[in-house]
Amino acid sequence: MIKIKRALISVSDKTGLIPLASFLSSIGCEILSTGGTASTLSEAGFNVIPVSDVTHFPEMLDGRVKTLHPNIHGGILAQRTSEHLSQLKEHSITPIDLVVVNLYPFEATVSKPNVSLEEAVENIDIGGPTMIRAAAKNNKFVGVIVNPASYKELILTMQENDNCIPEEISFKWAVEAFTHCAAYDTIISQYLYQQIHEAPEFPEILNLTYRKHQGLRYGENPHQNAAFYHQVSSPEPCVATAQQIHGKELSFNNILDLNYAIELTKEFKDTSACIIIKHNTPCGTAISKNQADAYQLAFECDTVSAFGGIVGFNECVTTDTARKLTNIFLEAVAAPDYEDKALEILKAKKDLRILKINSPKPGPVLPEMDMKKTVGGMLVQNRDLKQVSAEQLKVVTQRIPTEEEITTLLFAWKVAKHVKSNAIVLAQPDRTVGVGPGQTSRVESVKIAVSKAGDKANGSCLASDAFFPFPDGIEEAAKAGVKAIIQPGGSLRDEESIRVADQYGIAMVFTGIRHFRH
Repeated sequence: MIKIKRALISVSDKTGLIPLASFLSSIGCEILSTGGTASTLSEAGFNVIPVSDVTHFPEMLDGRVKTLHPNIHGGILAQRTSEHLSQLKEHSITPIDLVVVNLYPFEATVSKPNVSLEEAVENIDIGGPTMIRAAAKNNKFVGVIVNPASYKELILTMQENDNCIPEEISFKWAVEAFTHCAAYDTIISQYLYQQIHEAPEFPEILNLTYRKHQGLRYGENPHQNAAFYHQVSSPEPCVATAQQIHGKELSFNNILDLNYAIELTKEFKDTSACIIIKHNTPCGTAISKNQADAYQLAFECDTVSAFGGIVGFNECVTTDTARKLTNIFLEAVAAPDYEDKALEILKAKKDLRILKINSPKPGPVLPEMDMKKTVGGMLVQNRDLKQVSAEQLKVVTQRIPTEEEITTLLFAWKVAKHVKSNAIVLAQPDRTVGVGPGQTSRVESVKIAVSKAGDKANGSCLASDAFFPFPDGIEEAAKAGVKAIIQPGGSLRDEESIRVADQYGIAMVFTGIRHFRH
């Protein structure tokens, strides 16, 4: 058990400071403190020993040097053995039993708009992490607290243990302290790395910092435990920063589907878009000047798969749209906002998960990488944000696509980028009519998309996320009445595919860009 007789408190975040100091004072604990923390406590009427009285040196260099002294670190690092205590006595050093420290707000600082490198560097804490690590290393004899949310636990623990901290609890807090310091250093490292001119895109050591967002009831399946973490300093609108304003707790699979829905909505800027996701696949996507119409068109793409789906919008949900949404069972809806009446209508479905997608945060944006976990490793790449314009398309067939066909092809191409490979999307000007995802052969994906579309395949446009290795996929599309195709090109048999397209009067364009999504 660690008897708490002397505590060192130095905090940037003053939350809960006064109640903590009040408790420590009530049990006769001496309080050492620094700078702003000491001033706050003194003004509140507490007896505080300034660290400078212990070090016999003033705070120096604009506060950069306060606690870096043997009289402080000797008191923290000393084991309570006769040998160590004898050395402390020889040098007139008093042991420190509790260290309560939180660090300069580096993360908050670099999240501000137009922050300078100089300001960022000044918010790199040196003494704080040093004290935390020292106390955490010596956790058998010293308690360490880095989170104001833990003050209540500290007080309760000491009240239940005669003003002592059990070693197993001190060890737990020490682990939290080392984790806290590791995350702090990682954020600093990531920020400073981005300031290096022409820094390699992929560093030799990849440090990642994620905070636990929420525990989940289970993972993909009920026998798997799971939790959801969010990336530190990610200002982009996403499922991790979205606010759930109604409904049941999100599941593992809900979160994955919502991620796909939100990312696909970002493809559409100048018109109202609706995306319906089922099992990580957009089973219906549509655009319209009227949001309710966009939803109806997306729903009609695949009315069977839409049941139990996730719906995403790129604009505020209207009352008319909300009424349509309640006509079918849905797992979740995600949108930037909701009209008051629309929210009232949707909340009538007590289990429907309703998410509000946050607006982008101001401040520097660290490039977010796409990562795919393997057993024992991590695949890392930059995100597939490549866009294609009409001017970049290469017409390879005798028939040139019409202006409406070009518009439809580009719409289908945006959707295909978000469909599992091998991906085939059939579309009419403002909606998908058939989606063939994730098959082991491209021609099978074509057949599935055609089957989903039914009669709507006739006169539709087709997008393929990668080239056709054989002309059989083109033949299947032609049989269904597809009139135009967009694909990357690049196959050894491109000429065969072009000949088949010409044979059926299909217009075909190449993008030169592939959008595999494994």
